[in-house]
Amino acid sequence: MNNLSTQMETYLNYCRYQKKLSDKTLNAYKIDLGQLLAFSEKEENPLTKTFLTGYIRDLHTKYKPKSVKRKISCVRAFLKYLEFEQEIEINPFDKMQLGFREPTLLPKALPLNIIRKLLKTAYKSLEKSHTEFGYATELKNVAVLELLFATGLRVSELCSITPGDIDLRNGFVKVEGKGSRERILFISNPETLSVLKKYKNLFADEISRAGFFFINRRGKRLTEPSVRSMINIYVKVANIPTHITPHMLRHSFATLMLEEDVDIRYIQSMLGHSSISTTQIYTHVSLNKQKSIMKKKHPRNKISM
Repeated sequence: MNNLSTQMETYLNYCRYQKKLSDKTLNAYKIDLGQLLAFSEKEENPLTKTFLTGYIRDLHTKYKPKSVKRKISCVRAFLKYLEFEQEIEINPFDKMQLGFREPTLLPKALPLNIIRKLLKTAYKSLEKSHTEFGYATELKNVAVLELLFATGLRVSELCSITPGDIDLRNGFVKVEGKGSRERILFISNPETLSVLKKYKNLFADEISRAGFFFINRRGKRLTEPSVRSMINIYVKVANIPTHITPHMLRHSFATLMLEEDVDIRYIQSMLGHSSISTTQIYTHVSLNKQKSIMKKKHPRNKISM
């Protein structure tokens, strides 16, 4: 194991045990640093401005700007750690200009009629269930869909909810989001609460054994790919001509709340965004709201010819 590999291993342990980063983040760091290590195989001294400039140029030929930005951020944090630990005397990033234009990708939100159709399809499948197993599966699916749309949770957050995180008597769920930021989200819709209570009562023993609120057919934690697959099935049954992901339900939650005149700072808090700039992208998405404002508020409407 060469010196750079050892340094990376030490850094990852630091991120795991001292910074308490999530497994998902640690896996991403491991991949990003592994790519840097592979690129540096024939370099005697890879941590130089010249080498890193070549590495970043190579990243731009293989990945989209958003991915490149994340990978650079990972390497920058690693070198900052080495500098702090006095493993390197000079941080090459201090003398590098890394600014590049990252295209703004507007989130894809679903209109309310599509969400209504998706939910109605799920409820219809629940009503048509003729076996205990089928009923249990459909009930869980409806509960998942309802909670995703009710709260705007990330699918990873939903799958990580424990029995102690959700209080259906008082109607709220506690989640730990990115950066270990904890937030509480209220569930106000009676139908949503009702289906969640039915699910909890039916799966009480399995939930207790697994230690997670949403479980799969093997009694283990429900996985993100399983949620995506479940949504795809309902989309196909409902003949919805749109590819729908769990994250699109999150985007829809934010956009539709904005259209209902909910203050963007409340939406920021509910989504768990650390910066308002992340949430502000939804102000560009809400075209229905923009249309309504222009129709009702534009001063030209006060001028008659």
